[in-house]
Amino acid sequence: MAEAHQTRNVALLATAQALFQTASVLVMTVGALAASRIASEPWLATAPIAAMFLGTAAATFPASLLMAKWGRRAGFILGAVFGVLGGLVGAVGIALGSLMLLCLGTLLIGAYQGHAQFYRFAAAEVADASFRPRAISYVLAGGVFAAIVGPELGRLGGPLLAVEFTGSFLLLAVVSLLSAGLLLGLRIAAPAAAMTGTVVEPARPLRAIVSQPAYLIALFGAATGYGVMILAMTATPLAMLQHQHGIGDAARVIQAHTLGMFLPSFFTGSLIARFGVLRIMLTGVVILAAHVGMALTGTGFGSFLGALVLLGVGWNFLYIGGTTLLTETYTPAERASAQAANDLTIFAVGLASSLAAGALLQQLGWQTLNAVLLPWLGIAALTILWLAVSRARQARQAA
Repeated sequence: MAEAHQTRNVALLATAQALFQTASVLVMTVGALAASRIASEPWLATAPIAAMFLGTAAATFPASLLMAKWGRRAGFILGAVFGVLGGLVGAVGIALGSLMLLCLGTLLIGAYQGHAQFYRFAAAEVADASFRPRAISYVLAGGVFAAIVGPELGRLGGPLLAVEFTGSFLLLAVVSLLSAGLLLGLRIAAPAAAMTGTVVEPARPLRAIVSQPAYLIALFGAATGYGVMILAMTATPLAMLQHQHGIGDAARVIQAHTLGMFLPSFFTGSLIARFGVLRIMLTGVVILAAHVGMALTGTGFGSFLGALVLLGVGWNFLYIGGTTLLTETYTPAERASAQAANDLTIFAVGLASSLAAGALLQQLGWQTLNAVLLPWLGIAALTILWLAVSRARQARQAA
């Protein structure tokens, strides 16, 4: 019965992830394109995407604390309501030609993302130890649906109404409403009920939790994957238009990229169980470096496509690996603050990357923008290798 319960919850969370990620991918596909038509300066075209990550960073800690008090379901439904509001406000902003309103809409969509990022942690909490890495992977695999549907909704919604892309954001509101309805069926024990009859270890101060080497490297790995991915992904539609590719080509590249992000999730958890989390994280860094290499081959459709697929796969390995490693570093009493600090940092990096993408693309161009990512990736590789060597040394001393 317990196994059926955890499977049902993971399936619901994976479906909710698919719907949430559809909204997020839709914004990434058309947000900068919609803004470029109403922004006063070219570098402001990525402002709606930056606003989305600002909303995510701002919502992360409150969302975690709310869920610690009222439970995961209440927090997840509230997040989806933010998505509905964000889609409606964004549509009004586009229709009125107001960049500020469009950014307010994507800020609210970011708040939705701030709540939805805890889906993967909820999956870890309802799964037993042997199923946990796969549960995290299966929830993130819900993004495969988003990879197909998100760019298509953005593209199809573009000409739906008189002002281009207004319909895209209205469709986003509908998707968020569906997610809220789905999450009503989630059955996760409220925090008080989950603690009944158990001995709860006292929570350590947050500083003690985040100062652990494993926590820091899990955080830095996931933040590296997210920051590199957001920087390149945000710039891609604008870069493709600069190099005479149409919106249809840009949507197909984002679609392939999103498949690269989430399709590996069907087996990433099994790979972690077999080869170890640090090896998979290091593989993610290598794949992201391969993305840079592919970006440097040119600005044709094939170069964009290959680079963005590699970007997605590299993110998947680093992000799922970092999430799995992080779950080893805190107790149940510490999870709210530990998870919130992790996600707040990751989305602050995402905010900086999305805000910088437009300016860096304008100043450096597509290929140089990607080349400057290599030192960041090199540092990430060195930190993961250091932890692997330290753990191997500790294992030899314990033997």
